[in-house]
Amino acid sequence: MADPPGTPAGLYRTVRLIRRFEERAIGLVSSGDIVGGIHPYIGQEAIAAGVCAALRPDDVITSTHRGHGHVLAKGADPARMLAELAGRSTGLNRGRGGSMHAADFALGIYGANAIVGANGPITVGAAWAARRSGRDTVAVSFFGDGAVNQGVLLESMNLAALWRVPVLFVCENNGYATTLRLADAVAGTITARGIAFGMPALTVDGMDPQAVLAAARDAVARARAGFGPTLLECQTYRFDAHHTWEHKARVRYRDDAEVERGRSRDPVELAGGRLDPADRARIDAEIEALLDDAVGFALDSPHPDPAGALDHLYATGLRARTGGG
Repeated sequence: MADPPGTPAGLYRTVRLIRRFEERAIGLVSSGDIVGGIHPYIGQEAIAAGVCAALRPDDVITSTHRGHGHVLAKGADPARMLAELAGRSTGLNRGRGGSMHAADFALGIYGANAIVGANGPITVGAAWAARRSGRDTVAVSFFGDGAVNQGVLLESMNLAALWRVPVLFVCENNGYATTLRLADAVAGTITARGIAFGMPALTVDGMDPQAVLAAARDAVARARAGFGPTLLECQTYRFDAHHTWEHKARVRYRDDAEVERGRSRDPVELAGGRLDPADRARIDAEIEALLDDAVGFALDSPHPDPAGALDHLYATGLRARTGGG
């Protein structure tokens, strides 16, 4: 598996890995091995693939409740990620983080976040701290269109622009905040939020990993050179449910014709169509083998010992006290 991330083969490998990982995870939700469900990233793979291909290993990302794709694109082990979703002790966070809080600091993954928009200040703080330490680290904040009206995210944009913090704000605009249409929630435009703070802001084809990569490379280079943040609005479409709960609830807020139009430009097919069929088949087979092993690893791993439930609460190693008083 030596396809560099920014090449056509590398981009295809990433979008295909994310797609098949999510499909496998949905199967594990159905079987009860993943409890509580997930927010599938299916349809939005090009954004994670393109942005993360523009980053160095020491760069930082923060993510959202729909964060599996970002975590995988930044290099996380699919086996440990699946183990985390299944609540196993071999998971990225020993089974304690689950789907919405996966992190791997060694890879620059400073965590998914279940609170909409809440990763913005974490991203800005991480980038500012790195710059103060003399490092040219760039940090990326992924968020959805549902976050653009959150005050904490707008405050983060303001501070990043004011202090020229090396941050890339990436809005994954799939048109819905859960079931609320963008037009019913957002006054003006998403890019106008960035422009208001004096930062470059542009709209990108979020279904094409090469288009996302090109825009992200420019923004990352600008940030690394000391010119501050950029906002990318990546227009995409979520093919599956907001949450796997919808598979049972059958919530109807999109009609079949809309979903079919949204699926007409599939990131996996766009990226795969740029490859020689033999190369594509090779990558597909490698990913299936990788995920077969990942599923086996996750399901064969033990659940955490309840006796250690209070471990790892504090970075210092301090253990929480139990009992009254």
